[in-house]
Amino acid sequence: MDIAMILSTIRPEAAWSIVENDYETLDWKDDSPKPTYEEISKSWQDVEIAINKTNIENLRRSAYQKEADPIYFEFQRGDATQQKWLSKIAEIKARYPYSANSQT
Repeated sequence: MDIAMILSTIRPEAAWSIVENDYETLDWKDDSPKPTYEEISKSWQDVEIAINKTNIENLRRSAYQKEADPIYFEFQRGDATQQKWLSKIAEIKARYPYSANSQT
């Protein structure tokens, strides 16, 4: 569990510092209430899902640009079929699947 990452997500405007990801060293410098360890722990799964989803989106975006977009332009010129382009998109999605928790 990455406490700093969680705090940056659930309290993005808050001021705080932490040493070596140890909750006991969390120095809360904000006017808002300091989150409990339990609150942070409960937030970890949602933060982790969001991070994984963003990573998959970035991998897909890169693959679409490198692999699918050229086929799309070939399709637009009549040099490739729409099915070839759609098959490439499906291949990329299969290569970089979302986890069951992060699908949208």
